[in-house]
Amino acid sequence: MNSTTPSSTSARTIPVTPHPGLGVETSVRMQDLTDPADLAALRELVWRNKLVALTGQEFTNEEYAAFGHRLGRVRPYFQDNYHHPDHPEIFVSTNVPEDGRKVGVAGTGRMWHSDYSMFDDPLSFTMVTPKILPRGNRKTFFIDMETVLAEMPQDMRAALEGRRTFHEATWYYKIQPKDIDRAIIELFEEFKKLSPGAWHPAIIRHPVTGADMLYVSSGFTTAISDMTHEEHQAFLKRVFAFVEEERFIKAVDWRIGDVLLWDNRTFIHHASTVPPGEPSRSYRISLNDGLPFYVGHKTEFELAS
Repeated sequence: MNSTTPSSTSARTIPVTPHPGLGVETSVRMQDLTDPADLAALRELVWRNKLVALTGQEFTNEEYAAFGHRLGRVRPYFQDNYHHPDHPEIFVSTNVPEDGRKVGVAGTGRMWHSDYSMFDDPLSFTMVTPKILPRGNRKTFFIDMETVLAEMPQDMRAALEGRRTFHEATWYYKIQPKDIDRAIIELFEEFKKLSPGAWHPAIIRHPVTGADMLYVSSGFTTAISDMTHEEHQAFLKRVFAFVEEERFIKAVDWRIGDVLLWDNRTFIHHASTVPPGEPSRSYRISLNDGLPFYVGHKTEFELAS
């Protein structure tokens, strides 16, 4: 058994309590999670509980990045304008300049999506921590796609069984200063070379829990295999309307000192809107956990040695 293989008899147990929004939480310090057995136990918690919040954390950017590297194979975002200037593995979402210069990108994640579904090798885990919170409520919204699939009308599920869906992010390209005087078509063509889109099964099976879940989102999913354009546009509209019913949406309120870690196989998520004029900053680290993203997925990721 290699270091990434889940084990039901983990040598370590991380104490957890229910999180008020979703999943579980623990006050164990990030800096104390260094032993491979502890890190394996944390990954197991994420697979089984879908979201883990590490609460009351205090850490430097260096410690945050180092923790990501211990936990999995860190993948810096494919566009470098999102990168922290000193730590490229940190994705910066902010509307606040640093030292008088623009850093990162404002207004990220404001649509239903699963991170990197538009690539052949999606991200297993997303880890986010707030650095500056707006005065009003700041939330991230989640939909558990295992629950959605279990409650989906039988005719809708039958129409998705065995089909693949196409995921792309072209319409969410963020204009940059270097794009001035360039044609929109030129920007789209350039972006498509970086992110051409990817096909995935509409229904996937978790490699650890064996649970089946729907793998689509209104943000990134644009087509269904073996359907005409008109057919898949009409059907996707119906699917998204069901997925995004209020009963499926759970909100997690952010607190300074929180580090949220969740499984992108299970959840799609949506950031809340920051009120105009209110400062906001969060740091994200994205990684793979060393397992296939879903059962039957050909690509496997190894954790950093």
